[in-house]
Amino acid sequence: MQRPRSNNKFSRPALQKPGDCSTSALVHETEDQTDMRIVLIIPTFNERGNIARLIEQLQVVFRSLKHDMLILVVDDNSPDGTGDIVREYQQRSPNVQLLQGKKRGLGAAYIRGMQHAIESLHADAVFEMDADLSHDPTDVPRLIAALEQGADFVIGSRYVPGGSIPAEWGLHRRLNSHFGNIVARYVAGLYRVHDCTAGFRAIKADVLRRMEMQSFRVQGYAFQIALLHAAIAGGAKVVELPVRFVDRTVGESKLGVKDIIEFFRSAAWIRFQSSKVFIKFCIIGASGVLINLGIFTALLAAGVNKFLASPIAIQASIITNFLGNNYWTFRWRNLEGPVHARGLRFNVVSFLSLAISYLTFVVLSRTFPAATPQVNQFIGIIPATLVNYFLNSYWTFRDSPRRAAV
Repeated sequence: MQRPRSNNKFSRPALQKPGDCSTSALVHETEDQTDMRIVLIIPTFNERGNIARLIEQLQVVFRSLKHDMLILVVDDNSPDGTGDIVREYQQRSPNVQLLQGKKRGLGAAYIRGMQHAIESLHADAVFEMDADLSHDPTDVPRLIAALEQGADFVIGSRYVPGGSIPAEWGLHRRLNSHFGNIVARYVAGLYRVHDCTAGFRAIKADVLRRMEMQSFRVQGYAFQIALLHAAIAGGAKVVELPVRFVDRTVGESKLGVKDIIEFFRSAAWIRFQSSKVFIKFCIIGASGVLINLGIFTALLAAGVNKFLASPIAIQASIITNFLGNNYWTFRWRNLEGPVHARGLRFNVVSFLSLAISYLTFVVLSRTFPAATPQVNQFIGIIPATLVNYFLNSYWTFRDSPRRAAV
């Protein structure tokens, strides 16, 4: 099949000869090329009944695209002859590639495929796509369009408006899928993404180059949340597009108990790593509490009315908390805007927290007039701290959508 070409001219490594996946087989040529070289990575194990149809459907879709589209089948030495079918296509379709290796799990296959796509095929973007035809090849252009419009990481999502899962799925399968996403969102902390476990994705190569994928310590399906978390932590702009997920008609699902256990373990590890920021925030908050209570006590000793001393003490702690969080807690982030703008946002959040804390203090003081004022002041700090953290983390000290490569 002849792929469409654009009018852009630049040097680009040529495709390897069919059946040859060694880096040494790449030679350079200058010819008309397309905007991006996009590699669709398709991991396989015993997908003989699906792979031919998928390749053929993708080739039809490629005819409408201006980009240089490649298919990289990463086969785990399937005993059913999946690799033989792919090799047959290689003989007549130079944009079909085969990379075989030992079976070590979905994550290991994707890591192997992504590294090969970037280092040997010089991809500008890669796709994750299942081989069982559960992902509609006609959705590929929509995900590419999102990359063209500025997205770094595009997810074909089942759980945004317009997306769907198979109607024939039983309760067990539905609960398994939904619960996996709940774990990913609320245990691993990927709150903003609705479909964290989706296997249909388009990712810019620059996002992957900034990662140490070998450090993920996952081999199975847990790779999906590990990759997504690393992309978000690296400042990638993530976009979800609705897709209709179709259940496989040929072959069997590869998800096993070992994969489920690894998934939960990976989610817990990601949360532990992410909690370092919250721990730092709490340390700064604790120092603010000491400053708050210290100034409050000093003002009371000086004869200042407790209802005036409370907001003064809170505002003093706001200033010290901002400095600590700006220059320590969130220092690693690519923070947006100048310091004074962040200071203004921090004060807005802090005044809201002050209102919550002060309201709690007043209610407790009126309800329990005999209670020690410092106790009521301390209790008022607790709800204010939670509101303070989430608003400041996702607004005041928000990561810029784009970060420089490291």
